[in-house]
Amino acid sequence: MDETLSPTPTAPAADVPEHRESPRRVAVASFIGNTIELYDFFIYGMATALVLDDVFFPNLSPLNATLASFSTYAVAFLARPIGSIVFGHFGDRVGRKSVLVTSLLLMGVSTALVGLLPGYATLGSWAPLLLVTLRFLQGIGIGGEWGGAVLLAVEHAPRGKRGLYAAFPQLGPPVGFSAATGVFWLVSASLDEAAFASWGWRIPFLLSFLLVAVGLVVRLKISETPVFARSVAERAASRAPLMELLRCHTRELLLGAGAMAVVYALFYTSMTYGLSYTTTSLGMPRNTMLALSLVACLFLAAGIWFSATRSDTDGRRRLVLSGCGLAAVWSLLLFPLLDTERPVLMALALGGALFCLGVTSGPMGAYLPELFPARVRYSGASLAYNLGGVLGGAVSPLVVPRLQSGFGSASVGWYVSGMALVSLLCVRALPETRERELG
Repeated sequence: MDETLSPTPTAPAADVPEHRESPRRVAVASFIGNTIELYDFFIYGMATALVLDDVFFPNLSPLNATLASFSTYAVAFLARPIGSIVFGHFGDRVGRKSVLVTSLLLMGVSTALVGLLPGYATLGSWAPLLLVTLRFLQGIGIGGEWGGAVLLAVEHAPRGKRGLYAAFPQLGPPVGFSAATGVFWLVSASLDEAAFASWGWRIPFLLSFLLVAVGLVVRLKISETPVFARSVAERAASRAPLMELLRCHTRELLLGAGAMAVVYALFYTSMTYGLSYTTTSLGMPRNTMLALSLVACLFLAAGIWFSATRSDTDGRRRLVLSGCGLAAVWSLLLFPLLDTERPVLMALALGGALFCLGVTSGPMGAYLPELFPARVRYSGASLAYNLGGVLGGAVSPLVVPRLQSGFGSASVGWYVSGMALVSLLCVRALPETRERELG
């Protein structure tokens, strides 16, 4: 992505928005692309919980193999801010659309190659090393995805409906996770244990080849946002978005990252680690837990839609604060309910956790972009979102298994509750933004 490809203005600023693409069409396109990339990202988490420790770390003890497997999961969260910086720079300089095509290709190819990667039995120590490399590239790709997807929706949306239109890409995570869970469930139900562990787990990864092709067709058909086109026409684009962001908007960046921390911590703890904990420590059938995870995703989607759409009338800040408060309480109930080993109560545990997560994350599709001016919006929203992933997504896989092993499952709930309180305090320090002009 050469910066010399930056669009050259050919019309005065007032003439830029001559062709305005349907906001609904753009929102649906953002939803489809984001869903595909999140499917790619989530199938790795599913495989981490179910099989990667045996395939890539068979020479370690069960606990150390689990820790090693979840450490590779965490690598992507460390890479995501790097992706935000790289893609954010070009997204603010070249345009939102072009970098989203690149991020989709990087994410899809990295995911599919995991499905082709031989295990430890074939490659020895090279196998986990290559696995970490591909997971790192996944993180780079997803680091540039979210910011571009929500900006396409938000910067095309009419004022007063930005929360509504941003809800579409925000539904990418529950639908992508549902698709990942559903594919794993179908493969697991269709194969015996030996076949699943040997080659069946690779099928969800290889499907990424097809999904990337679909995503490219969708994304290549949409136009650049009028906000960015106007910025180019007025020669207002920043020459160094990251430097300007750090110099002028550090407070919003750090507080936005802190606000996102509980979203990642709660999702990892309930869905990824929760799946591993219930199938190994509690001995629950894998297919039962995959089915319960699918049910829980309905609660996530409901929470996102409710919170995102209500944020246009009630305000972004108020809804996010409510979600953080709910998460702080429900986290303490999560593992006691899971420990009952009763499917109905386990479904309630996971569904309640994901509803809290949805209420917290729903308005973020509009809230984080509104915190930053158009000149640095891609960089600012993406970096805040993904720095939150470092706090909640990269740290949790390293902390949670040790807490559970040393202090019992209740300690995990207290950890997530603490993260929720940190996020709540960060949101309290941020302003309301729904009446802001996007520029």
